[in-house]
Amino acid sequence: MAVTRRAVLKGAVAAAAGAIAAAGGYGYFDERHQLVVTYSDLPVDRLPAALNGLRIGFITDLHCSRWVTADAVHRVATRLNEEHPDLVILGGDYVTWGDRQYVHPSAEALSSLSAPHGVFGILGNHDDDRDMPAALVSRHISVLRDARTRLRINGEVVDLVGIRFWTKRQADIAPLIRSASETTFLLAHDPRRLNEAAALKVPLVLSGHTHGGQVVLPIAGAVAAQKFPVVAGIGRRDRTTMFVSRGVGTVYVPIRINCPPEVAVLTLKSV
Repeated sequence: MAVTRRAVLKGAVAAAAGAIAAAGGYGYFDERHQLVVTYSDLPVDRLPAALNGLRIGFITDLHCSRWVTADAVHRVATRLNEEHPDLVILGGDYVTWGDRQYVHPSAEALSSLSAPHGVFGILGNHDDDRDMPAALVSRHISVLRDARTRLRINGEVVDLVGIRFWTKRQADIAPLIRSASETTFLLAHDPRRLNEAAALKVPLVLSGHTHGGQVVLPIAGAVAAQKFPVVAGIGRRDRTTMFVSRGVGTVYVPIRINCPPEVAVLTLKSV
């Protein structure tokens, strides 16, 4: 019997639908649970020799919710503690859409985090400006909301500047940078702040928000995150280095494809 063009098309559509369903099933049942530890060396401009080799543990976009349980968040914190970082940074989006029922469970799950030079967090676009920071602070996690704090590490001064997601203009960020040390790290949930950081000559920015695209397709890549200057990993603009984590949780759809959740361990290197 002759094979018609219509039959070939129907077969192709069925095969494509099957492939999409299989990928979606894998992304839901398997990959979104496959936490990995990413080790990256970050070149930091003007980094003092005493800070060469400083290790920062970075977790972001936890999205504690019906899809990411508090137990899962606790396992993430435990995994990072096993790496014994010198400093821990949390990049925001502890819950999804500000869901208050997960605020305290998420903060409690992170309460075991510890590092010699402290645990610091910022807020993402899914976090409210009152309950979430209060819950974190009550668990001894410092939250920087358009604020700067100064650390002394190995005899050197390090300034951490943390901004809210909605703080976007260079004119609003500049006062936080003014009179800061040369070793200033900007903690900005949105990687689009790379532009402002480079203009202000900030040597290092840590961001999340993109989820690494969450679904990364062959050839097309991370379609949902193409508007960002760095989707995942390391990027550079002028003398500013940025690291963007793929994060832990998911949003909109509870799947990850070619984009596993991560705990990042970042080792600073002198340029």
